[in-house]
Amino acid sequence: MELLSPAGNLEKLKYAYAYGADAVYIGIKDFSLRVKADNFHTDEAAVISGLKGDRKLYCALNIYFHNADLARLESELDYIADYPFDAFIVSDVGAVPLLKRCFPNAKLHLSTQANCTNAEAARVYQDMGFSRIVLGREVSIDEIAVIKAKNPGLELEAFVHGAMCLAYSGRCFLSAWMAGRSGNQGECAHSCRWNYRVLEESERPGEYFPIAAGENFTTILSSRDLCMIDHLGELKSAGVDSIKIEGRMKSLYYTAVVTRAYRKQLDAVCTNSTPCTNDDPAAYRADLFHVSHREYCTGFYFGKSEVERPTETDYLMGHVFLGIIGRQVSDYLYELDIRNQIATGQTIEYIGPDLPHIEDSNFELIEENGNSVKKADHEHIIRIKPGVPVQPGYIIRRV
Repeated sequence: MELLSPAGNLEKLKYAYAYGADAVYIGIKDFSLRVKADNFHTDEAAVISGLKGDRKLYCALNIYFHNADLARLESELDYIADYPFDAFIVSDVGAVPLLKRCFPNAKLHLSTQANCTNAEAARVYQDMGFSRIVLGREVSIDEIAVIKAKNPGLELEAFVHGAMCLAYSGRCFLSAWMAGRSGNQGECAHSCRWNYRVLEESERPGEYFPIAAGENFTTILSSRDLCMIDHLGELKSAGVDSIKIEGRMKSLYYTAVVTRAYRKQLDAVCTNSTPCTNDDPAAYRADLFHVSHREYCTGFYFGKSEVERPTETDYLMGHVFLGIIGRQVSDYLYELDIRNQIATGQTIEYIGPDLPHIEDSNFELIEENGNSVKKADHEHIIRIKPGVPVQPGYIIRRV
């Protein structure tokens, strides 16, 4: 079973691969549903080829195309061809003839936005040339098993972690109506996450609809986050070929620790994606509850009872991403890429692809001129002298 991770820029791509992804999906320019992500540019294609190695890279071209969009896509084909893409993730079948003609060796994956939820639809898409279906998030594990049984030669991909859209398979118009930003064109304003007050319905003047709410608002439209890390064996048994993590807009830290947790769990259940290891996945699984997230649920996989309850809290977060260990400049001294304020006297942790964490409360912060400082902020040019052995690339967090 393949582990597929998100990457919103080159740095996240590097960490997704380093922390265990078998494949990574990215967006380019104006043709994916995350146009607010940094996305990728032509001059990065060669670097991406070097990072990719023998792993997979998928391109999300999953907006719904208008005529002008298709014309623009055709004008960008040379740019797209610079990338070592193994497959294109597509929602709009109008883009299929162009992609098949110009990229005959690339595979086509049907996006979850196309909301494929049954075996007959899957067969139709396979006949059109799709080799993989990214299942609609509304399907249950039992339904997945039926789809696979009736289409044994078709790959099935399923989301296992991350934010879930309120709308059916993400085909939402709320943002377009309220903010003038279409989610179907990659510009979602996440209007469903806003706080709302309940107004009376016009047909029932003076009557109010009682719902769970915070002190001054309700989150009736805000869904919980998906987390299926404890059910990977069941997904594999049902016929899922690839498990997918949501989050191209999330941080590098999120990409790394979530990818790592699912990598270790996959290894523990002995999938054929990588050899089994002796790592205890529990140490890595715990990070899922400290990275920024909403309340977790198992989506529609085991019925609707959990997914029908909105989250009653804002983001939950236990750890703070502080930065990355950079190049070693001398014995025990390293450059430091700061992302959030770091201060001496606090306990920090270092993590790596195969390192759950090591604590350090004896580190020093040193400026280029050799002076020690007590704290440093983002974009501050600083070096760190760790109190424990580290390696370049380790992520630093505050607990």
